[in-house]
Amino acid sequence: MIPALLLCISGAAALVYQVLWIKQLSLVVGVEVYAITTGISAFFAGLALGGWLFGRWADRLQQPVLLYAGLEVLVAILGVGATVAMSLAAGAFAWLQGHVGVLAWLLPFALVGIPAVLMGGTLPVLVRSLAAEPGKAGGQLYAANTLGAIVGTLLAAFVLIASLGVRGSALFAAMLNLLAAAGALWLQRQQPVALATPVKHGNAKAPDRTALWLYAIAGGVALGYEVVWSQSIVQFMSTRTYAFAVVLATYLTGLFIGSALLARRVERIRDPWGVFGLLIAGAGLIALLEIAVLGRWLVLAQSHAETWLLSLGVSELAGMSARFAVAALSIVFVPTLLLGAAFPLALRLSVGSERVGRDVGAVVAFNTLGGIIGVMLCGFVLIPLLGLVRTLGLLALVAATIGYLAVRKGHGVAKGRRQAVVALGLVCVAVAVLTPVDKLASLLPGARNGTLAFYEEGRGGTVAVVTQGRGENTFHRLYIQGVSNTGDAMPSLRYMRIQALLPLLIHNGEPRSTLVIGFGTGITAGAMLRYPGLEHRVVAELLPSVVKAAPLFKGNFNAASDPGVDVRLRDGRQELLRSAQTYDVITLEPPPPSAAGVVNLYSRDFYELAASRLQDQGIVAQWLPLPTQNIDDSRSLVRSFLDVFPHASLWTSEFHEMLLVGSMKPMQLDAAKITARFQQDSVRNALQDVGIGSAAALLATWVTDRTGLERFAADAPAVTDDQPRIEYAPWVRSKEITRVLPALLDLYQPPTLVNAEAGFSERMETHRQRLMQFYRASLHAYDGDRDAWGRDIREVMQGDRANPYFRWFVGQ
Repeated sequence: MIPALLLCISGAAALVYQVLWIKQLSLVVGVEVYAITTGISAFFAGLALGGWLFGRWADRLQQPVLLYAGLEVLVAILGVGATVAMSLAAGAFAWLQGHVGVLAWLLPFALVGIPAVLMGGTLPVLVRSLAAEPGKAGGQLYAANTLGAIVGTLLAAFVLIASLGVRGSALFAAMLNLLAAAGALWLQRQQPVALATPVKHGNAKAPDRTALWLYAIAGGVALGYEVVWSQSIVQFMSTRTYAFAVVLATYLTGLFIGSALLARRVERIRDPWGVFGLLIAGAGLIALLEIAVLGRWLVLAQSHAETWLLSLGVSELAGMSARFAVAALSIVFVPTLLLGAAFPLALRLSVGSERVGRDVGAVVAFNTLGGIIGVMLCGFVLIPLLGLVRTLGLLALVAATIGYLAVRKGHGVAKGRRQAVVALGLVCVAVAVLTPVDKLASLLPGARNGTLAFYEEGRGGTVAVVTQGRGENTFHRLYIQGVSNTGDAMPSLRYMRIQALLPLLIHNGEPRSTLVIGFGTGITAGAMLRYPGLEHRVVAELLPSVVKAAPLFKGNFNAASDPGVDVRLRDGRQELLRSAQTYDVITLEPPPPSAAGVVNLYSRDFYELAASRLQDQGIVAQWLPLPTQNIDDSRSLVRSFLDVFPHASLWTSEFHEMLLVGSMKPMQLDAAKITARFQQDSVRNALQDVGIGSAAALLATWVTDRTGLERFAADAPAVTDDQPRIEYAPWVRSKEITRVLPALLDLYQPPTLVNAEAGFSERMETHRQRLMQFYRASLHAYDGDRDAWGRDIREVMQGDRANPYFRWFVGQ
């Protein structure tokens, strides 16, 4: 059916735009949860308004297909325009916030909402153009539109953004809109007869507005599920964009299949109210039960699926996507299948035969507005107040109530269905009460072989701290959204202390102010407290729960509560945009660049912003994790850095991490000044604790200057806001550290020192050779060569047995 194909193409374009705009909103207003939710709400509000307005308009037209074609053309124009405008809007939004306050939010709301108004009109207009029954035709078109949305979601994440960039993807979506418009015009030429005004049959029934209101509440429940699922499923997933795309595609697939299956027989159902009620109530109970029975079995099922696919010779990305799909099918699919099946019934009950466009638009609008309210309530009120499990229980109870009210309006066998819905509601209450509130915390990977020390479900996601290890090697690990981020084990202590103190020690001026982006364990921020002379220490952190958990981590010198640290709960990029404050050192320690949204803090555009906030001799220090992306992606990261900072150097802060240091002015390594600064008691003690016993040992972590980095980056394409390639890069190969670390270490060339005392360079070289031997030993361990590991590590320990960093690895 041509109309279904048109809406499939339209749905694909709409989801490409939505993915792009939500991504761009993180650049305009920050990745803070209120900002993203506001953007999503603007999109849904536009859809709702468009469905209501254009549905009414379509009823007055003899040829609504022409209106549909016009809408698609306008969506193409405004969609590309909104994408370009949002890429330029960050500065304007920051300025507006400083001058008109909350009214500044009208800018991103309008950029997203206005094109969405046009998108919202496409479904009711096409349903109006068909002469078939509203329930059947509407259900089929809704299914087709949802199928297109599935395609658009996967295309954007797996193909378009990686190959075309953000603006190129918007142009691709616009081409889909124009294709749909051309198809509509072709359809009109094939069927030029004007659409007759429907004649109301004698046995036709007026639409029932009760179904409209109940389906609106069901929309809130459905979007509430999505909020809860997004936080519940993460311990079985990844922070990569691919994982979220697979979950969203599964959500939409459930809606598509449910709607498509029931649309075929919706007009033959004798008791549509009863079936509608059972579907909504059943979705609530199943959503709750699936969380209640989650356990180790899901991890095993994911592993079997991945292993089977890999045995067929597929890529690592396909194998990991299979893991994501198994988790999504286990948690998301069945409830959305039932919710999708309810849509044709809602249309049959709510749409009259005289005002098809108006009534279909009303169903879409009310359901969408209910979804907005559900997102807001769950994200900002219910989850922080009740937690994930209790929130899901409440949503299930609301779904059962909707079901009960629906079956009460039924006829015939409705009494039995009322009893069934009441039973479902009682089961929901029982399951919600019996399921432990920390059910999801107990499923964290680290919780299986450790002790849960902190867990909080907040507005921005779940934050947990797990105690692991034994004896002197006991440490804490931080989990955000179910994924391990960092900890206070010796390797982490070492690279974070170096991350903070090395830029201060090599600074050519007298540093007075620092900015740390990413609080994490607080170790980097705490190390700033050990450097005398600093007058301003600012930290930008997104999640309040992360700061709240800080006292559990050792080695951060109580940074969260120290008055000398100004912790600002804000996205790091927004901190730089909204404040004109300048710094001597900006230290960047966000999550790895492959995590969804985090590439915003690794792009060339971001480095340009950071450079504009530096004092005259300011330094930017960028954490460079080695195993989280393939070597080609690491080259792109380095290229982005080099494109902005004319003076750059590379340092090895730990086996798995390196440090990029860049400035706009030349950096001179003054050995005498560095030594004097190092000898300050608080600085020396902080670094000695992590195996850096002298200024010579610190400078032994030097790898290369800009010349070597240029050789490494070569002609790699830079990461930019428009080309966020790292976020969409292929899956990381196993043991990638064994490829990228040797490649970087091979860049070594001795640093140029000034004012170095006699013997300083020789001591520095001795420390460097010992560190390199330790790295060789660690690479042997990765390769499984225990003999070579043992031989090298024995020699390392003979040379520096007291070094706490080396001792941590041998358990002494």
